[in-house]
Amino acid sequence: MFTKIRTMLGRQKAARIPTLNSGDRVYAIGDIHGRIDLFNSLIGAIEQDDADRGSANTTVILLGDLIDRGPDSSAVVARAKEWATHRRLEFIKGNHEEMLIASLVNADVLRGFLKYGGRETIMSYGIDERFIDEAEPEELQLRMIEAIPNDDIAFLDSFTKLIRNGDYLFVHAGIRPQTPLDHQLGRDCRWIREPFLSHNGDFGAFVIHGHTIAEEPQVRSNRIGIDTGAFVFGALTAIGIEGTERWFLQAREDEAGAISTFAAAA
Repeated sequence: MFTKIRTMLGRQKAARIPTLNSGDRVYAIGDIHGRIDLFNSLIGAIEQDDADRGSANTTVILLGDLIDRGPDSSAVVARAKEWATHRRLEFIKGNHEEMLIASLVNADVLRGFLKYGGRETIMSYGIDERFIDEAEPEELQLRMIEAIPNDDIAFLDSFTKLIRNGDYLFVHAGIRPQTPLDHQLGRDCRWIREPFLSHNGDFGAFVIHGHTIAEEPQVRSNRIGIDTGAFVFGALTAIGIEGTERWFLQAREDEAGAISTFAAAA
């Protein structure tokens, strides 16, 4: 089915293996960032893998940052919405979804949004690059409101802060250590790096997250990061979880531009 990867980098042996709720199977997908080609390939890999593993209560969780940086954000949004019509999907809001929503009403946020990949999203909705460069913020906001369907904005704004299943917590960026899970701030969930990344203690759940890019999934004793730089390294990663078992699926672009899918134990 898939080409097998023998190892993945960035691994530390976990102290214990957490578990999902009985009967559940979850696939969590890292930051897509406008790479519709990788997203489509990974969807195919997930659907095949889920079918091969047999019946389960399967949910796919997108960890946020569907948009920005890559060239096809509008297509990624459309594909995610279409997939959700026949597959149980849940969506977590990333910092880039947050910036897009805020940029429609806040000129200062819009300026930052354009610097951090928002330009590509706006262009994917048909707004000319020259207009983006020359327009005043208020003019660009009006054009964005006209060009981006209200349904897409409502869809992105509906994404949740975090999702809990069994011993696992799914979140975009991470959580603040030594803060109860019920008291985590949305800003931390979407933006945090430190002190989350360097924390070696118990978070109150085993965390699956994106946001911080690494060339390979980062497996730690208390978390796994699966943002493998779709727009930088051409690799989009998902983690599958069922019971105490974990595995990676990945769509990766080679130097010639061809995309292959891989599977490996996590």
